[in-house]
Amino acid sequence: MIDINKDVCDPKRIDKEDLGNKKVVDETVLGLRKTSLFDEKVAPVKGKDDRPAPGTAPKFERAYVNAPPMIPHSVEGLLPITKDNNQCLGCHMPDVAKGVGATPIPPSHFTNYRPTTVYKNGELVKEGKKVGIQKGDMGNVGDIKLAKVKKLNHLYQGRFNCSQCHAPQANVKTAVANTFKPDGLTDEFKTKSNLVNMMDDGVK
Repeated sequence: MIDINKDVCDPKRIDKEDLGNKKVVDETVLGLRKTSLFDEKVAPVKGKDDRPAPGTAPKFERAYVNAPPMIPHSVEGLLPITKDNNQCLGCHMPDVAKGVGATPIPPSHFTNYRPTTVYKNGELVKEGKKVGIQKGDMGNVGDIKLAKVKKLNHLYQGRFNCSQCHAPQANVKTAVANTFKPDGLTDEFKTKSNLVNMMDDGVK
């Protein structure tokens, strides 16, 4: 496992970039480009995206409990992901993942949390209740506190676009240091998710 936040959370770097506690601030540390404000020859950072092939890369630790794990391997030839062409499933479906050493898709991705919605007789009906200020059971859709959870035996199609949350990584120095410290990120949660058990927390 690789901690991708290690260098970003380096105390020496955080102290160096803590401008609020410095009496004098040099112009080259202002902003994100870290160079003189009088030098307009600022080029974008070139990142190395030469990640190992799938199945050969060490995994990244999660940044916080139930954080979407970052993609540790090359995604060449795997993107874009579409509803009908998703090569991620070949390794990450739970029944395959263990055998190939991949991170399995968690139960939350096989669950539909959205309210059942139909348009019937000219009326919008969500979770069996009519929506409408004038004659509806609810004023608007925001009145739904919690939809009925529907567990599926297949990947929920609202989750088909893996790269919407899971991103490939490049070897680039971050623009700023990171003072974020996660709560409860034990060794177990550095590699696993219990999101499906936490979805109702705080909801009445």
